[in-house]
Amino acid sequence: MTPDLIQRHPRIEALFDTYSDRFGKDQTPYRNHIYRVVNLVASQRLLSEEELDQVAIAGFFHDAGIWLAGTFDYLEPSSRLACHYLEEQGLHAWIPAVEAMILNHHKISRFSRDTLALGEMFRRADWIDVSLGLLRFGLPSARIRHIRETFPNAGFHTLLLKLSGQQLLSQPWRPLPMLRR
Repeated sequence: MTPDLIQRHPRIEALFDTYSDRFGKDQTPYRNHIYRVVNLVASQRLLSEEELDQVAIAGFFHDAGIWLAGTFDYLEPSSRLACHYLEEQGLHAWIPAVEAMILNHHKISRFSRDTLALGEMFRRADWIDVSLGLLRFGLPSARIRHIRETFPNAGFHTLLLKLSGQQLLSQPWRPLPMLRR
């Protein structure tokens, strides 16, 4: 049985309410990317409510350093922002799982031998989305297509290309963040 799509998640929506002015015109593209990633993780195995909350938090923060820290070198800043949020929420025990999802989501090779670990599923989900579904990691193309149709790209990939180009022009000696881990 295919799980229903997660259309709204209270943590994601509350975080966007808190930071909405920081995302500007990029809010819809980033929000849709987050929901695509969260749904792609949830499509890999049944998640507990706690795991879904962890994925939602990691989903919100995984690229958020671009906007909230003002840098395209965003993995560490995004992780710090998520850890600060978790500490404020009294969710200290979740820090290792959320941090692993954020810091390893660009790894090209497997993050964990356990293919059903949250960090590994999150890594695959982000790669599925960034590759526009060319990478599938065993997920049915119909499921990926349904997620993409429900949460349209809205210019997210164009935004990534623009930011990557700016990084290459301004600091050609520094590899892009997805190539450093």
